[in-house]
Amino acid sequence: MFKDKIVVITGGSSGAGKEMAARLARRGAHLALVARDREKLAAVKKELSAGLSPGQKIGSYSCDLTDPEAVEKSFQEIRVEIGPPDILINSAGVLYEGYFEKQTLEVFRELMEINFFGTVHCIQAVLPDFRRKGGGRIVNICSMAGLMGIFGYSAYCASKHAVAGLTHSLRHELKPQNIRFHLVCPGEFASPMVDKVNAYRSQENRAMVHTVPVLTASEVAEAAIKGVEREEYLIIPGAATRLVERLNRWLPGFSRFFTDWRLKKVCRGPGAGD
Repeated sequence: MFKDKIVVITGGSSGAGKEMAARLARRGAHLALVARDREKLAAVKKELSAGLSPGQKIGSYSCDLTDPEAVEKSFQEIRVEIGPPDILINSAGVLYEGYFEKQTLEVFRELMEINFFGTVHCIQAVLPDFRRKGGGRIVNICSMAGLMGIFGYSAYCASKHAVAGLTHSLRHELKPQNIRFHLVCPGEFASPMVDKVNAYRSQENRAMVHTVPVLTASEVAEAAIKGVEREEYLIIPGAATRLVERLNRWLPGFSRFFTDWRLKKVCRGPGAGD
């Protein structure tokens, strides 16, 4: 499925994006890694280049995904240097945690700009290539926070629900054009941005998020790639996370009851520690 395909991966300099890039490189794909940090991108490109087969291409592109003109410029560079994309993997994102009363509007706007509009900009940029080729594939790395509410993640959940809604809609709209979608919704997994949140997250958020085991970025990447190879639309890495998703979907009342019971034991509220 991936051999000789040109794959664009946003957020390809770290976390799940980097892990997926490594796996796709081993499967013979040509890679275009997109992220903000130029130095990290260069380091990942150098690391992955060592294992490439003759003729296999890899490029790195520093880009602010919130800027549609910058995104289009990067995709034009990819077309010239590597070729028109066959697959787009939207893995870039940011995460903040905190009580709603203490979240600023700037945080809500930043998460929507990066997590949601960054995804929109990349899809808009790649569609002309897919139409010329007669099809393509888009993998949106979302989150369980895009399928349910998570204490302390009001801004993050809003942005990820937007990604999930966009994916659900475009799956129908673009299927007649042979453009396939995959929605990957992991629970929390180890990554640089989660490390930052761990330094300040609330007890309530910790209790709710850690109801299921925290996966590694490698486990998430492996599940995502295998799910795409199996042509799955909704891909949820981790058996425990899949169970939580099914309970939330099939028994929403019980899911809310269990979550409320779990949170009641640790709830402190936004004024605690002031």
